[in-house]
Amino acid sequence: MADPLVLDFVEWIAREPRLYSEVIATWRTSCPRLTIWEDAVDGGYVSRETIAGFGLIVTVTENGQSCCASTAASAEPGSIRRDAKRPPLTSPARLR
Repeated sequence: MADPLVLDFVEWIAREPRLYSEVIATWRTSCPRLTIWEDAVDGGYVSRETIAGFGLIVTVTENGQSCCASTAASAEPGSIRRDAKRPPLTSPARLR
């Protein structure tokens, strides 16, 4: 199971593909112990893809989707996830 901050990061990207610059600006940290981006990439939860006209996009991988789904499935009964009704996007097709 992923670290809770990494899971938050993956869930945020799962809502919609993000520009790499937005990801880095939003999740930047000066603390060497908070390696959220690196942990998500190393865990295979997110990937980068270049799209002509848009630049570098960050998307959730199948592994990242599985991680989000398994966390949602193990949530306490009665708990409400803020993105429970929104399926994760796997492709930045809407950006093309």
